Amino acid sequence: MSDSQAVSAAVARLYDTYPFPPEPLLDEPPPGYNWRWNWLAAYSFCTGRRPARQDIRILDAGCGTGVGTEYLVHLNPQAQVTGIDLSAGALSVAQERCRRSGADRATFHHRSLYDADQLPGEFDLINCVGVLHHLPDPIRGIQALAKKLAPGGMMHIFVYGELGRWEIKLMQQAIALLQQDRRGDYADGVQLGRAIFASLPENNRLVRREQERWSLENQKDECFADMYVHPQEIDYNIDTLFELIDASGLEFLGFSNPRVWDLERLLGKSPELMQRAEGLGDRQRYRLIELLDPDTITHYEFFLGRPPLEHYDWSSDADLLSAIPTLSPCIDGWDSRCVFNYDYQIINLSEAEWGFLKACEKNDGRAIAQILQDQPLPLDSVRNLQRQQLLLLTPAARTPS
Repeated sequence: MSDSQAVSAAVARLYDTYPFPPEPLLDEPPPGYNWRWNWLAAYSFCTGRRPARQDIRILDAGCGTGVGTEYLVHLNPQAQVTGIDLSAGALSVAQERCRRSGADRATFHHRSLYDADQLPGEFDLINCVGVLHHLPDPIRGIQALAKKLAPGGMMHIFVYGELGRWEIKLMQQAIALLQQDRRGDYADGVQLGRAIFASLPENNRLVRREQERWSLENQKDECFADMYVHPQEIDYNIDTLFELIDASGLEFLGFSNPRVWDLERLLGKSPELMQRAEGLGDRQRYRLIELLDPDTITHYEFFLGRPPLEHYDWSSDADLLSAIPTLSPCIDGWDSRCVFNYDYQIINLSEAEWGFLKACEKNDGRAIAQILQDQPLPLDSVRNLQRQQLLLLTPAARTPS
């Protein structure tokens, strides 16, 4: 057995012992939504426009116990969803989860990401959350997935960040030192890790970080094991992250938590500093943010795409007026005037904005210009609704020249 195969076997044993994520199984669709798993919302976020079709193929790469897979099925009612995972134990939970909630458009395969090429056809959306950093060779993994991404398709990825997980890495190493020849006995690792936390002084930095960020979820042994006794983990910084992204050969479409990557939230009180930062490239700016706010950057979540992907910024009044609007499927609290947007931020709508959105909800193909005749609203307000992802826009069909 090669070193890579040995690592993969150890990872499979961990998740056979502690299937992850450990969310309960429900006899109904899961509550709420994650907009990143909704094709309409995710495509609009990345390109500025509503996708032309919804009958897509989705791959949940490293699906674990099927928490994401279940959402992908229920949030995309016209999609066919495939889940793959290295752990047979986790897959059995995923199958039961989807059976119980009625997610009957999901199929599962016991397979490594490296073997994604054995799956038939291509996928329009690939979801790979919390997986690549556990591979012996993440670049090989992302390249294997990139080959299965259809033209015009998108991939959503989540990997760990080294700065925000510094204390976790220290505890991982401490547990491994004390386990000695019992490394790989994951139940012993969990018991040992809990004993270490219980013995350390209350003001210990590792204890404080655990209490501040992770202790609630880590009451579950599955979560504690995934965090502290995992046999394989590679953490990233901006430089190594973009080495991974560049190796994929795909287009970087942006971080899916963009508020974190807004330098204004850190240096906005100093116009001089913001002016100095204007000369930085995007990657330098990202690096500056993670250096200034390491506690926040515990992970990176982002979209990649395979061209052709046409992007719309709706700066043209003519293009905006001719676009066909529909409501985002990821609005919580509608049709109240106070709603949560796609990212669960509170949005207080004016009477005019609410009336315009109501007209869009009932829209039968009318363009924005037509709706504005009955529901007047400044075009900048329409753009703001689109930027907040309350509104999805379909460009008018272009007349061939």
